[in-house]
Amino acid sequence: MPWCRCVAAGALAVGTSAVTVAQQPTFSSRLEAVRVDVLVTDNGRPVRGLGPGDFVILDNGAPQTVDLASFETLPVNVILAFDHSRSVTGDRLARLQDAARAVLGALTPRDQAALVTFSHRVELRQPLTHDSRLVVDAVAAAQPDGETSLFDGVYAGLLVGVNDAARNLVLVFSDGVDTASWLAAEQIIETGKRSDAVVYALSPKGAGSAPFLRDLTHQTAGSAIEVESLRELSARFVAILEEFRHRYLLSYSPTGVAGPGWHRLEVRLKNRRATVKARPGYIGK
Repeated sequence: MPWCRCVAAGALAVGTSAVTVAQQPTFSSRLEAVRVDVLVTDNGRPVRGLGPGDFVILDNGAPQTVDLASFETLPVNVILAFDHSRSVTGDRLARLQDAARAVLGALTPRDQAALVTFSHRVELRQPLTHDSRLVVDAVAAAQPDGETSLFDGVYAGLLVGVNDAARNLVLVFSDGVDTASWLAAEQIIETGKRSDAVVYALSPKGAGSAPFLRDLTHQTAGSAIEVESLRELSARFVAILEEFRHRYLLSYSPTGVAGPGWHRLEVRLKNRRATVKARPGYIGK
């Protein structure tokens, strides 16, 4: 099903059914609780065994009560958002396809995956599915062509799992700067702030797309990674998935703060030294 790049009154029409996304994804869940993916490491290794009482969350400076701190309890949605412009051919395409197969092969039966490609068009090649073979086939069938709609493609990737309760990991690959998007970088950053998704972006060193990808991944508590060699892609993709599985999913119901607008988040541990990585904030209703 193609993603039709029709922008009217600031909305993006999706698919042949022309379903219009009238509003941005909302960071809070259906239960009005805020969910925050948090990576806790000590000397680079994930810290296990933490519970709700081990965390401190400040929402706009106001202490919050953590209701839930789960670890590897929810399934994962891996959403691949791949640059398929004309520059992604030959060995570069083969390495990207290998990386996709590697990360899809690391999924469990509970997980789902999807594929979005972007060139001068943005296409949902495979919606979320538990059958990773369908995504592998879609990756193999996609033929690169045209220019690079990086912003539009990442936006589409952020929307894929917006109505799913699983944890959404968006893996972006692009080898260059945006040349064909309808949407602006600022709109995608804003969408990231409203989304539960965590974005990791990989690009060849010196590709030129790093500033946008660094901003987006910072806002979603992911990482922007420049690889020295595309031979690294498969190992990198699998390592990112493994790291994502070791994140804690914190949940709390905001108290003592106004609902709408930007909420600055601070997440740390009680009585323990460790590196804590979480998104810097979210946009409330």
